[in-house]
Amino acid sequence: MKINLIEKSSKNSSDIEIILLNTLNGIEDSEILEILDFKAKDEACILLAESKKIYVGFEENDYDSIAIAIATAIKKLQTTKFKSAKIKLCEILENNLKAVVEGALLGEYKFTQYKSEKENRKIELNLIVKEKTSKLEKILKESKIISKAVNKTRTMVNTAPADFYPSVMAEIAQELAKDAAISCEVHGEKYLEKNKMMAMHSVGRASIHESKLIHLSYKPKDATKKIVLVGKGLTYDSGGLSLKPADFMVTMKADKSGGCAVLSTMWAIAKLGLPFEVHGIVGAVENMIGGNAYKPDDILKAKNGKTIEVRNTDAEGRLVLADCLCYAQDEIKDIDYIFDYATLTGACVVGVGQYTTGIMGNNEILKRNAVLSALKSGEYATTLDFNRYLKKAIKSEIADVCNIANTRYGGAITAGMFLDNFIYDENKEKWIHFDIAGPAFVESVWGYNPHGASGAGVRMTIKFLQNLID
Repeated sequence: MKINLIEKSSKNSSDIEIILLNTLNGIEDSEILEILDFKAKDEACILLAESKKIYVGFEENDYDSIAIAIATAIKKLQTTKFKSAKIKLCEILENNLKAVVEGALLGEYKFTQYKSEKENRKIELNLIVKEKTSKLEKILKESKIISKAVNKTRTMVNTAPADFYPSVMAEIAQELAKDAAISCEVHGEKYLEKNKMMAMHSVGRASIHESKLIHLSYKPKDATKKIVLVGKGLTYDSGGLSLKPADFMVTMKADKSGGCAVLSTMWAIAKLGLPFEVHGIVGAVENMIGGNAYKPDDILKAKNGKTIEVRNTDAEGRLVLADCLCYAQDEIKDIDYIFDYATLTGACVVGVGQYTTGIMGNNEILKRNAVLSALKSGEYATTLDFNRYLKKAIKSEIADVCNIANTRYGGAITAGMFLDNFIYDENKEKWIHFDIAGPAFVESVWGYNPHGASGAGVRMTIKFLQNLID
């Protein structure tokens, strides 16, 4: 979609007009809208083909309501043959231009890679403003980059596992790095063995696809902070020898969501020119079965020397992250923030629902700032607090820690506390774990998110970093 800012005084010949309403008072077509029982509510939308207008409702003057309204209108536009639309931005919409642009671009997204018949129709959206200021142009540019990053994540996550395995993920990382003019290193299994990253190595050893450790680096001049983003990149998760039930294996292509979010976020950070040194580290692994698969009862040693008792091979993401977190802290010194992203636990989905990220860590202020950034960016998030009693649930009698808890309760938190074992003391207060298992992949349309991948994690992270500048 092409989005333009056009001043009110300029000529415009759009095919149709999109009109956002929070009331029917003073509306030219109010009588017909009332006859059609149109209500100015979120997700209410109606096309008046003869008058070439799309009316769409919104309830609040906030990001989500406006972005959902725009996305709803764009989806309606996609059902017509109109090629261009205009929106006259009132003061409310100008003040929420980010929501307008991101709602349009995120709402337009469709994953059609495997469709035999594809639509290539392009839509042009003209935003009519009183005056085209540098501030509005900056918001437009930034929102386009952020939306593109989210959609890149969606496409990667939606791609079938037969077409997206660790080496493919590494190739995409290299392409993104080249496009964004940042550096990219890719390491294979010999590197994992040499550097004693046997937790990650063990998870992927039964796959025909070699595991890959991906490290993207963005180092602008005069960087004011150093940030590390770590992503779980399970390109497919069968559960290993602790095999998942058939129904639970469907959608496991989405287990790479954290890693994909990190790759796209790194691309966006470089394109936005944020004044921070940022590293993106992804453990790209496929968890399969075979004669050389790692087993329940195995004892694995992570990069930091800690031993892990394996009691369930389907709790594999935390093993990959354990080594990736250690690698990050060994290779990168003087870190200001270290964040990890993972579709880690079904327990998080049970606890906070499909649409919300669970945020964990040791620093209460940092966690709450992360939640605030998420909410302001349009993502939902909440904190899940560690406690001393659940820590006992991952105690092992024969190793330093167990990869699953001895209780069925609090699984999201015990997984987060497992990861805490691989955060060095100097970084304990700088670390956040984002469990995106809920929002990363939902098999129904919600708001401006399509069926499938949502791109969870990208917008909240960029918003957090932008807040560091303010």
